[in-house]
Amino acid sequence: MNIGVHVAVGDGYEQAVSYAKHLGCTAIQIFSSNPRTYRVSAINEPAQRSFAELRKAAGIKRCVIHTPYLINLASEEERISQGSQRLIAHDLATAAVGGIDYVNTHLGSYGKRDRKEGFTAIVRALSAVLESIRPGVTLVLENSAGAGALAGGTLDELAQFLKAVDHPQLGICLDTAHAWAAGYDLHSDPKAFIDEAADKLGLDRVVMFHFNDTQIPLGGNKDRHWHIGEGNIGREAFAYLLHRADLKHKTAILETPGDEADDARNMATLRELR
Repeated sequence: MNIGVHVAVGDGYEQAVSYAKHLGCTAIQIFSSNPRTYRVSAINEPAQRSFAELRKAAGIKRCVIHTPYLINLASEEERISQGSQRLIAHDLATAAVGGIDYVNTHLGSYGKRDRKEGFTAIVRALSAVLESIRPGVTLVLENSAGAGALAGGTLDELAQFLKAVDHPQLGICLDTAHAWAAGYDLHSDPKAFIDEAADKLGLDRVVMFHFNDTQIPLGGNKDRHWHIGEGNIGREAFAYLLHRADLKHKTAILETPGDEADDARNMATLRELR
């Protein structure tokens, strides 16, 4: 399994790649733009091509763009829905230029909208952005913690999105902390969770994971990340995921809190477990 961390690129791609290499990453995740605005800039193609070369030289085999936090494909407001689609389309185009494998996105919240209506809106939006996706890039839907009216909190709902959109370049990211918060007991039985994902989603569609522990109670529906093996999910669950044969070629990104020392400790824990 290729493992790595989310890295900041504000000081340039060279420094970001150097940081990831120092930590022993074979995968990284980035924001391609400011994650707190709907504004997008023109793609700097030479910089993206240079970034691809830097990753290759550093032995980083997988790269992920995480879309901005503002994404809400279920919104009734046209401004938000269209802005969300524009952000995803921009990240997909950036990924294609930079040889980046995955664009990971949250789906948003239904809010007070009827869930069936909101579901249809999400399917329509995903279908629209996938019309222009280029070869070699996969749009990845991340499971939510299930709080309030958030979309994608269950494996069943994620499976419904895959079926309704029906596009070969649509995949799934399973965030362990979100799954726990949504009620999936990875501590007691990680095998049951992955077996259910295999049955309902197909492991060919589960292209990546976010590896995060959490201190939230099981089913607590809160998105709070913690250090690997130091929360309620525990070391054994992550060891299982790392050793399971049919997950061998997947990608896992850490989104644990803290600074460089924390990143180094969490990466070391995963290497030890592996």
